[in-house]
Amino acid sequence: MIPQETENIIVKYLTNQATLSELDKLASWLDNPKNTKLFSDYVKANYAINYNMKEYNSAQIKAHLLSIINKDKTTYRFAKRKRSFFKYAAVALIFLSIGYGGIQVFFQNKNKLIIPKESITLKLNDGKIKVINLNESTKVVGANGNLIGLQSGMQLTYSNKVKSDLLIYNTLTVPYGKRFEVQLSDGTTVNLNAGSSLKYPVNFINGKNRQVFLNGEAFFNVAKDSVHPFIVNANDIDVQVVGTKFNISSYPEDKNINTVLVEGSVNICKTGDTYKSKQGKLLKPGYKAAWNKIDKTIQISETNIETHLAWISGRLILYEVEFGSILKKLERQYNVRFINNNKALENRFFTAKFDIEDITQVMESLSYSGKFTYRFEQDKIIINP
Repeated sequence: MIPQETENIIVKYLTNQATLSELDKLASWLDNPKNTKLFSDYVKANYAINYNMKEYNSAQIKAHLLSIINKDKTTYRFAKRKRSFFKYAAVALIFLSIGYGGIQVFFQNKNKLIIPKESITLKLNDGKIKVINLNESTKVVGANGNLIGLQSGMQLTYSNKVKSDLLIYNTLTVPYGKRFEVQLSDGTTVNLNAGSSLKYPVNFINGKNRQVFLNGEAFFNVAKDSVHPFIVNANDIDVQVVGTKFNISSYPEDKNINTVLVEGSVNICKTGDTYKSKQGKLLKPGYKAAWNKIDKTIQISETNIETHLAWISGRLILYEVEFGSILKKLERQYNVRFINNNKALENRFFTAKFDIEDITQVMESLSYSGKFTYRFEQDKIIINP
């Protein structure tokens, strides 16, 4: 049997009214595997009878809790908040995992979130738009009927056998909520993040630079060719390389264009100044160059590469990031829209790690840290105090 005091705390938790001290008591009570099983049975019996919840035993629940704590999978904190709060975030997550199918109905988020279905598209040189089906493999054919590439799943590979004296461009566009990889004809691979587009030649011409045009974010693994420099135009800046690995983030709504170098070297300069070496900035591995769109200056600083590359594997790692910036990143990753009516959150900083969590789990946990409420409305998430 669950003690009456503990049962009252569980009810207050499920109605989003438990205090931190009550959560602390509940966390201690759940340290006992038998109590974890009691909690699971209680939730299913009282709040999830009609929701076809998954079956969990106490060992699974305890293992899941330990994995969250040990791997630091999804913990949150405000700047200046005591480290002890991590425990409460972990408690919130285990509650979600125990009764997710039913608890999500019980919380304030009773409306379902409807995420629009959008497709990755390929614009050919003649203006035709080809929809990329991630569940199929298909040939990409040029205007003259020749095979120029092959798409299989989440990758598009261009042939290096296409010969032309003219630059023939394709444009790959990836919507919010998706990622995609393209291998160019020279062997360069490009991972495109959500909400990004890349314009590139079907084949590069001998004797001329290899130039592509990026809007959004991409990770480049450039094939070496000292005779033909590789140039990425990211609106205000050009990034010139011979062969290297680097990440560029150039979303229109961001105030900076960020270039992060993994290996090799890159030269960063204003668009059009590519060959004026004195005008550019040479970047070293492990460093980030931030081009400010307003004052047109570049700031170079050492950075944590993992935080900039996590998106490639579907993760999101943030260290002391403003709440508004987090919302924008979540919009891209999950293809949702936010309306923030809680202005007190705008200047607060969070640290967060997301891995396999869906947007509902993310919002449940983030709201516990930020002490805000929210609701779903079609494809929007409305945040309130």
